[in-house]
Amino acid sequence: MMNLPLVLRGNVRPFVLVGGGQVAARKLLALLKAGAQVYLIAPTLHVDIVACQSHPLLRIELRPATAEESFTAGAFVVLATDDSALNAQLAVNARQSGCFVCRCDDTEDNDFIFPAVIDRSPLLVSVSTSGASPALTRHVRQRLEAFLPQEYRDLGAFAERLREQVKQQLTAPLRAGFWRRWIGSLAPELILARQAERAQAVTDALLAGNTIQSGEVYLVGAGPGDPDLLTFRALRLIQSADIVFYDRLVNPLILDLIHPDAERFYVGKAKSDHSVPQEGINQLLVNAARAGKKVLRLKGGDPFIFGRGGEEIEELAAAGMPFQVVPGITAASGCAAYAGIPLTHRDHAQSVRFVTGHLKNGTCDLPWQELVHPGQTLVIYMGLTGLPHICEQLIAAGMDTETPVALVEKGTLPDQRVHVSTLNDMPDYIAGRSIQAPTLTIVGSVVSLHEQLKWR
Repeated sequence: MMNLPLVLRGNVRPFVLVGGGQVAARKLLALLKAGAQVYLIAPTLHVDIVACQSHPLLRIELRPATAEESFTAGAFVVLATDDSALNAQLAVNARQSGCFVCRCDDTEDNDFIFPAVIDRSPLLVSVSTSGASPALTRHVRQRLEAFLPQEYRDLGAFAERLREQVKQQLTAPLRAGFWRRWIGSLAPELILARQAERAQAVTDALLAGNTIQSGEVYLVGAGPGDPDLLTFRALRLIQSADIVFYDRLVNPLILDLIHPDAERFYVGKAKSDHSVPQEGINQLLVNAARAGKKVLRLKGGDPFIFGRGGEEIEELAAAGMPFQVVPGITAASGCAAYAGIPLTHRDHAQSVRFVTGHLKNGTCDLPWQELVHPGQTLVIYMGLTGLPHICEQLIAAGMDTETPVALVEKGTLPDQRVHVSTLNDMPDYIAGRSIQAPTLTIVGSVVSLHEQLKWR
């Protein structure tokens, strides 16, 4: 490592910025944001610099820089003209005056550089490749931006205020232990969830040396399968949970994101095979939360769309257990998008209806007449086994036998397959093929767009 990353207070030394173009404008905005005093020399000014002319920390000399420029000792000099020879000479002059130099046109002739910054003040994260690849720097910064929501500002500010309180209440030998317990407690996540009062209560209990009496349950939708479709919030909670209860349809690649020290329990359900009854799952969640743990209830798709999420949080609410709900991309949205089948389309469907095709005693208790509606797309969850019965009932209710039907198998996963037929022919189609769950069925004229719009 040839560069030492440092955090410099913006107002400790003056900055001299030579140049008035777009590059200089970017540097100027960064410096003024950090509270730096800036002296700018340029004959013409970029529009973004013009907008800053009245800033109290900026002084502009509207003239060309010359090769004889001299600089105040100890200043930071940023050279951003489009004249490489002039920049080189000014760098020599600046160093002779005891200044630190950043040449924007030559990464090898720099005493300091400007990293890419993720600003969640007071939290700052900087990224640099030491000028080797600005594109890579931008790429990494963008990835980090996505994983650090704006609420980290609140978390940083809370920790900043708490620091003085910890100094006053705890002796030096106890402080490190407190901070370890605090950062691993519910408090940070409560702050990110904008529940500052609860976060303060947890913090006060930790400061007093009390055991946290209750944890929290995170009801999280894992989406339709592709890990890239997880929300950022879901990923953060997956990685921070102490104990995880997960369903059958959660992709193993998503399970790999769970913290290695977290306990894991499979509570999935399949046809006629419930590993743990629903009442048992509810009690497991309550018991784990009562033990003070961060409890992750991980479900495929969205927990509030045929996921029994409402039933589970009813039990949590009745038991007085705090919880959060994180929606996931439901299978209808994910499978339709990955199959190139828009669920609504101006020329085909103005509404969409979700139903479950789960069979009970060989039949589906569905309002068949209501499902046969012009301009409506019908999406059927859990309908593979009952699909012949469903097709029969829709035809009996008056739906055109030639209505296109798509059966999306393992939607959004690398081995996704899309089977297209008609309402009349789909039962025979699936009878002659090995099709495995999970599947999602889409019925309606939008299915006719699949061949044109499929992209994977």
